[in-house]
Amino acid sequence: QVQLVESGGGLVQAGGSLRLTCAASGRTFSSYAMGWFRQAPGKEREFVAAISWSGGSTAYADSVKGRFIISRDNAKNTVYLRMNSLKPEDTAVYYCAGSRYLGTVGAGLRAPDFGSWGQGTQVTVSS
Repeated sequence: QVQLVESGGGLVQAGGSLRLTCAASGRTFSSYAMGWFRQAPGKEREFVAAISWSGGSTAYADSVKGRFIISRDNAKNTVYLRMNSLKPEDTAVYYCAGSRYLGTVGAGLRAPDFGSWGQGTQVTVSS
């Protein structure tokens, strides 16, 4: 399995932008579908976005569609989440996740679909 480390979280005002980075270790990263999830206090972990192993397919939750962009650089073992037009309701701990078994990605993905997880990075959006 790959080891995942997130970075790039922080405090931002509503309407601002952040870019999260997930760095992966391991030579098999390019065969993993990757995703971002988030968890707010008192809520379940929810799907945010996912990208196929090749980068050719992406999926987004309705709540972030049009505002967030997921991308990956297999040469750098890295996946990104660009977050624009941030809202206070985007406040959560954001987790990077990987799956070596997903051949495609869709908005119906759930946390159990992923076997590798990072430790999370806090994103706080002030109003």
